[in-house]
Amino acid sequence: MEDTHPTTRPVHEYRLEDLAKAAGLPTRTVRFYRERKLLPPPRREGRIAWYDDHHLARLRTIAALLDRGHTLGGIAELTAAFENGRDVGQLSELLGLGEGTGTALAWTEETPVRLTPEALADYFEGEVTPENLAASLDLGYLAVDGDEIVHVSRRLLDVSSALVREGVPLAAVLEAGRRVREHADAMADLFTELIAGSLPDGAEDLPKAMDRLRPLAKSVVEAELSMAMDRRLRAQGP
Repeated sequence: MEDTHPTTRPVHEYRLEDLAKAAGLPTRTVRFYRERKLLPPPRREGRIAWYDDHHLARLRTIAALLDRGHTLGGIAELTAAFENGRDVGQLSELLGLGEGTGTALAWTEETPVRLTPEALADYFEGEVTPENLAASLDLGYLAVDGDEIVHVSRRLLDVSSALVREGVPLAAVLEAGRRVREHADAMADLFTELIAGSLPDGAEDLPKAMDRLRPLAKSVVEAELSMAMDRRLRAQGP
């Protein structure tokens, strides 16, 4: 069933068995997480318990954090910290983002941004949730250096924050970033093959050629995206 109130985003609701199936987990595992208070209580309708997309996102967060080596006890402490309004300055410790976990940022055109956990929360007020942090870590947007959180790209940080201020949920921004990355990787492969195939014998090596021609590739992508947006706007009519 769905909440179809016109002023809110539709929220899908699930019985326990359907929630477990959507999360790819055995029903007994979801019950165990609920008993450990890793999941918020479901909505009750008589004897029926209804779970929603927030519960599904929490289950996926638990799976992501377990994959990163966190224990269920640590995950419980993290979720309790958010639900009880604990100081966001403790996020680094709770997430296990100690020194040496992701501090080595590869060479990039992007400018990394150093942030305290409090500053990160200010960028995305009300949107710094366990689910969004797990997604950011999984995408590699966040790294850690000492007591600071490092966002790998000033441009992505500013654009993401601007979209959230415009009312786009951070979870949707992160999912869009994941999808864009798939296409960006494909375009990078295309231009790498194009540049590699055009290099004559004895010419500069491929990395130098790619670095030199990168602005041209970016201009092609930007122009094509702009024209694609124009086509979408025309299709919408006046």
